[in-house]
Amino acid sequence: MRRFIELIRNCLTDVREIMPWDLVERMQQNPELLILDVRESAEFDAMHIAGSLGVPRGILESACEWDHDETVPELVKARQREVVVVCRSGHRSVLAAHSMQVLGFENVVSLRTGLRGWNDYEEPLQNSAGVVVEPEEADDFFTTRLRDDQKRPAVSRSDDQ
Repeated sequence: MRRFIELIRNCLTDVREIMPWDLVERMQQNPELLILDVRESAEFDAMHIAGSLGVPRGILESACEWDHDETVPELVKARQREVVVVCRSGHRSVLAAHSMQVLGFENVVSLRTGLRGWNDYEEPLQNSAGVVVEPEEADDFFTTRLRDDQKRPAVSRSDDQ
């Protein structure tokens, strides 16, 4: 059985990543660049990179093609555009970029470190109303908060044997 992080690593053999400062440079050099945010809608509404397109990871593949309830025309038409996929930490974006490559997108990369790293690099994020989110608020939003039931159970000595 593979684990989530192993799935990410396997996809990284085919998916290229860029760092936040690379994205800043690409945004300056290519005004046609598409930033695709694959987080859930509530995450996107809370904060995202200005001008990015929000398409949740769960509907991505059907959003990339015509004739589906989830079709996003801007995304379908972006097969030859430069696309940078972003998420919170850079994991969902790797999976999404891999799927998009399989579906024929020619120039797609993932933002390594995700929006956490973007915020750490002190680049702006805005909410759905277009208001800039304070970096401290973004830090708090991006902080992982596991409930007890989400944590790996403690292993007793007899379970180890």
